[in-house]
Amino acid sequence: MKRLAASLFLLAAPALADSWQGVTNAVNRGDFKQITSVLVSRHGQIVYEHYFDAGGADALRNTRSVTKTITGMLVGIAIEKKLLPGVDAHPLSYFPEIHPDDPRKAKITVEDFLTMSSLLECDDNNNFSRGNEERMYLVEDWTRFLFDLPIKGFPDWTDKPADSPYGRAWSYCTAGVVALGPMLERATKQSIPDFAQAYLFRPLGITDVKWQFQPKGTAMTGGGLGLRSRDLLKFAELYLDGGRGIISKEWVARSLAPHAQVKEGTDYGYLWWLQSFGGHPAFFMTGTGGNKVFGFPDLDAAVVITTTNFRVAGAHPLSEKLLTDFILPALTDP
Repeated sequence: MKRLAASLFLLAAPALADSWQGVTNAVNRGDFKQITSVLVSRHGQIVYEHYFDAGGADALRNTRSVTKTITGMLVGIAIEKKLLPGVDAHPLSYFPEIHPDDPRKAKITVEDFLTMSSLLECDDNNNFSRGNEERMYLVEDWTRFLFDLPIKGFPDWTDKPADSPYGRAWSYCTAGVVALGPMLERATKQSIPDFAQAYLFRPLGITDVKWQFQPKGTAMTGGGLGLRSRDLLKFAELYLDGGRGIISKEWVARSLAPHAQVKEGTDYGYLWWLQSFGGHPAFFMTGTGGNKVFGFPDLDAAVVITTTNFRVAGAHPLSEKLLTDFILPALTDP
């Protein structure tokens, strides 16, 4: 693996070599804890690739919730192929065996789950939330768990959806994305792994994947998909390239448009995070431990950072510091 990384340094312009060596040195010093790989491409060509663990290029990286963004891609493909009516489709209509206790639940849309803004009381960042994902993992039927959740309340001291940016009140809800899996299987009449392989992975040349599965047998669409770092890079490049016909340009544009606000300076598209780093607007996938896949349209660049910092406090800021202090300066070094 060291020879591979070294050969890639030689492919880069000589003026960039010291800058990229700075990335390697910083990670090797342990400044960013357990970074396992960093890959950077520009104009579709890899300019930096380094592995910092024994797994190397062939290791399948469990980047946790990065999987959610891939689920959004599968939804877009199903809509393009007219297997799903659109983002206004009602997920609950695909589960006639579930009888909601509140008629408002039947009006929840696919877009509500794509934007983490349904009216179900579901917040993974709140340990008191009934919809916290850790509670979901304790039961067998994760879809029923979701639709059994109560409608969230909005007391005076909280922002109501109508008063929130883009008209949506955002809260991070893994269960909503998980329910998109069995919904897609019923809509497409295919398993998630088969559908993904046929219409997304195979066209991208991705052959080695590892899914995790729900207790009821559907692939876990909310996290845990294992992919090689080079294959993770392909997803950011795909969106930088407008979808290349694998995903429609229209879906790419809608996915990368802001639909909800996470916090000041950070918006949310269709399971894509939207934020600027070092003055460069980015769309990105993110997962526990600071796992990140970035696309930078103004640089025509993609960045993958994989880690095993799953129990490290401040893992996301660590990965973002590696990006802003070392990777972006190397990318933009004249």
